[in-house]
Amino acid sequence: MALEEYKRKRDFKKTPEPEAKVGAKRAERFFCVQKHLASHLHYDFRLEHNGVLLSWAVPKGPSLDPKTKRLAMKVEDHPVAYGEFEGVIPEGYGAGIVMLWDRGSWTPETDDVDAALKKGDLKFTLDGYKLKGSWVLVRTGGRYAGARGGGDRSWLLIKHRDDWSGDLDITEFAPRSVKSEGDFEDILAEDTPAVWHTNRPAKGGDAGAMLATIIERAARLKAGQNPGTKATRDAHTKDVRAARTKDTKVTKDTKKKQPPSTQRAQSKKKK
Repeated sequence: MALEEYKRKRDFKKTPEPEAKVGAKRAERFFCVQKHLASHLHYDFRLEHNGVLLSWAVPKGPSLDPKTKRLAMKVEDHPVAYGEFEGVIPEGYGAGIVMLWDRGSWTPETDDVDAALKKGDLKFTLDGYKLKGSWVLVRTGGRYAGARGGGDRSWLLIKHRDDWSGDLDITEFAPRSVKSEGDFEDILAEDTPAVWHTNRPAKGGDAGAMLATIIERAARLKAGQNPGTKATRDAHTKDVRAARTKDTKVTKDTKKKQPPSTQRAQSKKKK
């Protein structure tokens, strides 16, 4: 049954995630990518089909370079409403911070999506803020190095060579939310979930260190809003200025390399 696994894994009395409801079929197909800091940082790639979001977890995130094949592990289908979700899952399955990193529409490059999925070779075109052009999802049968679970779960997400491809690392160049324009600390600062103190989703390694930094920055943001001490506000202002300076430098240094997808995304933000 559709979304049964999604429903089974969650306690909707505790999680702010949307409930398991199959959506109506629509002419335009939605897609999104959610940046998710849980036990590990990864990117959830989702395509709307038959009233649900087909979902793959991409550990390193999408790459615009056709030579780079990204491992994409198939996970349970999600409700279409999940495509707009951004926030904190305080405990339980998927506990962590979820950012809406990209969204838009997608068009299959085949007449029969179900047949392509069964075959394990789905070609499609994306029209998002950050990801555009032709892509393919190819099932590997678990033979890909580093894959876990095997079987039908292991796929590769690959960018086709076109006007939207390039060697720019889009995850580093454009790390922020397309919904709130904030980063993880901004999302966390809007709430006071258990993840701040207990049941931390990432307790060690790179993800744990990242979460510790995010919590510190979020605490500064909240202190500044509350309003907090002058020293705290000054420290936050310094961080914001440093981040803006870094963003400006990156923009100048990468302007020549910037793919059309990123150029259009930036122009939309300015408007």
